[in-house]
Parts: sequence; structure tokens; C-alpha cells
Amino acid sequence: MEKTVALSNIIIELHVPDFDVVRDFYGKLGFEEVWTYPPKDQSGYLVMKRGDSILSFFCGNNEVYSHTYFKKFSKNTPRGYATELAIYITDVDLEKYYNQVVSKIDNNSIVQPLVMKPWGSKDFR
Repeated sequence: MEKTVALSNIIIELHVPDFDVVRDFYGKLGFEEVWTYPPKDQSGYLVMKRGDSILSFFCGNNEVYSHTYFKKFSKNTPRGYATELAIYITDVDLEKYYNQVVSKIDNNSIVQPLVMKPWGSKDFR
């Protein structure tokens, strides 16, 4: 039996209707496309990576709304509600990275500026 090699020990898979939006947004955060299986029915898949952080995206078209897991929700239900992904950055100056991100994305996407947290680390959201 052939052994499967995993890219990561955890897979974050987000179900999205448009891979172009994903590529644009996460590309601005420094993620690069690893590979894509083009959207067709409910079988599209996109993998993006930044350092050791890997994100996977499923579907890539409006078929995501008909997926077995999600079809009980209306198209107006916010996707990803109550979900937070934390991407730890250790290989760059965080303030420089934050300024680069702010210059590339819509200000409405930043819901909390770069601040020192009570637990002793800086982050932004």
C-alpha cells in the first residue's frame, strides 16, 4: 500500500464560491497558489501556502451552495460566520508586514489594527 504524504498535519478547508476572490485576498497576505483543480460541478479545489501555513479551498463556484453540508442554509447566510483563522508570522517584521497588508486590501477588511494583546503578542484582525 502506498503511503500518502500530507503537506500539513491539519487541513483548513474553506468552502467558497469564487477562487479568483480567494487568490486576490490571500495573495495580498503573501500566500501563493500551490495547485488548483479547476471548478467543475462540486469538485473544484485550490491550495495556497505562505511559509508553513496552508489553506485549502473547495468548490470555487456557486455549486458550493448546493453542497450536502451547506444546502440547508440560504445563499444569504454569511459563510464563515463565527470562524477565525489565525496566521502566525514569525519570519518578518510584523509592523512592516501589517503596513504592506493595509496598503493592499480594503480598509473594511481590517477589523482591528495592529495592537499589543494582554497575552504579550501583537496582532491584527
